Amino acid sequence: MNYQRIHDQQINDFIQMIGAEYVHHSSEKKNVYGKDHTEDLFYAPDLILRPQTTEEIIQIMKYCHQQNIPVTPRGAGTGLAGGALPICGGVLLSMERFDKILDIDEANLQVTVEVGVITAVLQDAVREKGLFYPPDPASRGTCYIGGNINTNSGGPRAVKYGVVKDYVLNLEVVLANGECFWTGANTLKNSTGYNLTQLMIGSEGTLGIITKAVLRLIPHPSHSLLLLAPFYDPASACAAVSAIFRAGITPSTLEFMERAAIDYAIRYNGGTSLDIPDDIQAHLLIEVDGNHLDTLYTDCEKIYEVLEQFHVGSILFADNETQKNELWKLRRSVGRAVKLNSIYKEEDTVVPRASLPILLKGVKAIGQTYGFESVCYGHAGDGNLHINILKGNLDDDFWKNGLSKGIREIFELVKQLKGTLSGEHGIGWVQRSYMDIVCNPVHIQLLRAIKTVFDPKGILNPKKILLSTDE
Repeated sequence: MNYQRIHDQQINDFIQMIGAEYVHHSSEKKNVYGKDHTEDLFYAPDLILRPQTTEEIIQIMKYCHQQNIPVTPRGAGTGLAGGALPICGGVLLSMERFDKILDIDEANLQVTVEVGVITAVLQDAVREKGLFYPPDPASRGTCYIGGNINTNSGGPRAVKYGVVKDYVLNLEVVLANGECFWTGANTLKNSTGYNLTQLMIGSEGTLGIITKAVLRLIPHPSHSLLLLAPFYDPASACAAVSAIFRAGITPSTLEFMERAAIDYAIRYNGGTSLDIPDDIQAHLLIEVDGNHLDTLYTDCEKIYEVLEQFHVGSILFADNETQKNELWKLRRSVGRAVKLNSIYKEEDTVVPRASLPILLKGVKAIGQTYGFESVCYGHAGDGNLHINILKGNLDDDFWKNGLSKGIREIFELVKQLKGTLSGEHGIGWVQRSYMDIVCNPVHIQLLRAIKTVFDPKGILNPKKILLSTDE
């Protein structure tokens, strides 16, 4: 695809659209907007635009469509698959000024937001009214609702409450040619033609620019209880996950951390009050929530009974908010802690939860074959295992050219286990070359056809999700 490079006249045209204050092309700004949280990758845009209204985005997209300028939409830049990297240069379209909560509809349990609202800000705002927006990625304190929608994010509470797709009712979208429409209706049921709302969710900005969203809410649970279960063997921790569900219990969160993950997090946070014996090799962080404490205590007793069937250490019951917050701080900081110690590639695998022990053992065996160290953790309750492959002392040539063979073996194992490449991070730029593992040619052909209908010139977030036909 031959895209046009941006020249001075076009910069002036953009300034007329949104104002000079929100048009940037300095090296300093490009250094910020040319990267996200994916490894150490950097791709500089030609220009950064920071519009504030849907009408401005309509103008921008009409112009870019006419001029054949690639456009990469960006939220908070917390992505881990390179989805916000401007691979082809062009315009980096930042959604950071779309930061308004437009309406909290308490009667219908809905909220209308712009897509630059920080996830935790939204959760806090609806919590004040006794309402709950459950999806909560580890980066919820910085990530945007729009980024969550574009990758169909989940987070720890997905195991009980579902992921972003389960809470989106309607979306305002600007297409590649500048046309604008709402994808659905503000209703709980909608059987009116193809479900374009769900098609947009997880599309990573390749089909349109999402500007507003109507989200479903639920009443906030009154109580929660939290357990930390230590295991002497990581595979036993994974096996216990399925057993908890088979016992008839659905925790609100069920998180897995192998020993290396929690050690990194402890060092990152400057220590912990937890006593973790040297022979403990993994932990499960288990939360139950609801409106009746008696029921929650009964669930915890059942969980204890299940865990006793495995090789488990002394289970910690977090009986106060300080202890709960410390445990969650450790879990949510694992990714940042690992990245501070080494460049890494994070694979976002997901398999049926009963297959987690096989996946974990397989990952470690593949690591031994190829000589890489991995740190594993994730949302075990829904089979979502994050595999951090550390660069450490690996040489640059192997890291760039040889490691992909090991990663492909991991994904092939995931496919054998009836799983898939990504549970919540998306495919973006870094996983495109593995799509053939889980998608046959017919599947790929349909995905390409959908992309062509929405974006015939291929200007929206190019080189994401699918390999180009000439690659």
